[in-house]
Amino acid sequence: MSAEFISVSFPNASNDLHPIPDAPVDPSYLERYSRALDDYGFNYTLLPYSSSSFDPFTLGATVLAHTKNLKIIVALRPNTVYPTVAAKSLATLDQLSGGRVVVHFIAGGSDEEQAREGDFLDKEARYERQEEYIRILRLAWTSKEPFDFEGTHYQFKGFRSAVRPTNGTIPISVGGSSDAAYRIGGSLADIFGLWGEPLKETKEQIDRVYAEAAKAGRTDRPRIWVTFRPIVAETDELAWQKAHRVVDRLNDNREKGLSRSPLSAPRPANIGSQRLLEIASRGDVHDRALWYPTVTATNAAGATTALVGSPRTIADSILDYIDLGCDLISIRGYDNFNDAVDYGRYILPLVREGLREREGTKKSAAA
Repeated sequence: MSAEFISVSFPNASNDLHPIPDAPVDPSYLERYSRALDDYGFNYTLLPYSSSSFDPFTLGATVLAHTKNLKIIVALRPNTVYPTVAAKSLATLDQLSGGRVVVHFIAGGSDEEQAREGDFLDKEARYERQEEYIRILRLAWTSKEPFDFEGTHYQFKGFRSAVRPTNGTIPISVGGSSDAAYRIGGSLADIFGLWGEPLKETKEQIDRVYAEAAKAGRTDRPRIWVTFRPIVAETDELAWQKAHRVVDRLNDNREKGLSRSPLSAPRPANIGSQRLLEIASRGDVHDRALWYPTVTATNAAGATTALVGSPRTIADSILDYIDLGCDLISIRGYDNFNDAVDYGRYILPLVREGLREREGTKKSAAA
């Protein structure tokens, strides 16, 4: 039994608690943050994307230049880069880093957000385009001869790339909570990403993804990536006090229009956010320590569910999800740099110790 850890890289000190509107890139901050993730044993870091954000390819190259082991996950919306260009860009980064690149696809959950960069396809068409895109990338990375592609969204003739990934291919990640996301992720993805839901609902989603993989005739399954926003302190009591301070700040920022989802924002259109809000309506705390007021305080603007507690409580909660089949654990906080350091010092070692104990028990039982 094993698991790997994912963080998220940020270009400056702006965060959810203390946002700095339109803050520029701070190269020294990005370097310090990247090296901390590398030093504290994170395996991956996500370079996120939005219509107003910095370029994840450039930031990713910078992260790779400052680290030795950390892999980057480049978030990519198919409407922003032509697939043959993306195939070469990703493979170039992969060669420069010795095989430390993953790509995560965002089909697009908001029509309004997609329209900001000229994308007016409906949701179903966006997923169809994503499926074509993934197939093109795989062909570009593996085909030794020029090839044609004749799809609904992409058409070209005689393309061949001389830029190949270090290990023959680059892992492809897909996320979402819609039928189309399950179908494409289950059939084509190496990794499938989920937001933090209770164990029961998480298991139901994993089963959906695995069923689609089987339906597609796969003999393997996508790895499952699940995301949390842990709020940690020395004891459970102190962590809950901290959690309420965090949610007060998030609510205050939203009232001031400083959050990603101000008070005037409508109910989110994407199914994943709707699921989080529906679960939040059932109660604040689920399972050991899964806390949902951070969801309502942000109108479920992305991955917003918290795990609250001491390092031991949070580690045990994460181990519950690993036991369920989630072997990629994304944890990022609300105070980005300091939280990442705390996770690396106090949570990652406990989870890895728990995994070693499980492995030892398993071997003893088999002996």
